[in-house]
Amino acid sequence: MAIPSSAAKDKSLTTPSLNLTINGRSFTLNADPNMPILWALRDILGLTGTKYGCGAGLCGACTVHVDGQPVRACLTSVSQAQGKQLTTIEGLDNQKLKNAWAEHNVPQCGYCQAGQLMSAAALVTQHPKPSAEQIDAAMSGNLCRCGTYPRIKAALQSYAKQEG
Repeated sequence: MAIPSSAAKDKSLTTPSLNLTINGRSFTLNADPNMPILWALRDILGLTGTKYGCGAGLCGACTVHVDGQPVRACLTSVSQAQGKQLTTIEGLDNQKLKNAWAEHNVPQCGYCQAGQLMSAAALVTQHPKPSAEQIDAAMSGNLCRCGTYPRIKAALQSYAKQEG
């Protein structure tokens, strides 16, 4: 961000440094503290697995974890993530879940899948053997234009059986 020369000495116009821990790595960003995590990830850090869907927190395509909880990266500011552990799809470490996803051929176009997987990973961390009702509740905030909901549910049920 360019600062006009007349304002260069005005500290209130400089961009603060923000320290974030993303996928176990530390990053220092010079960014507006109100910037959504989504844009810091994609535009500043080049972590493009987290997708932009609606920009209003309604579709779930931008889901990431902050301290293990799923949040919408389009609505959560970088200042809200400071001092917390942020996990993106690039850092998701649940191979059993990924295998279940592939086994049931869940992705069709694939656009929503990063958010779907992040929501699913939060669910199985909290409930390793989720019930059908828990699956429906946890996944209800993620939209899929291709309609792969039955495959998502089957993948999560298959995962639960593996945990048995």
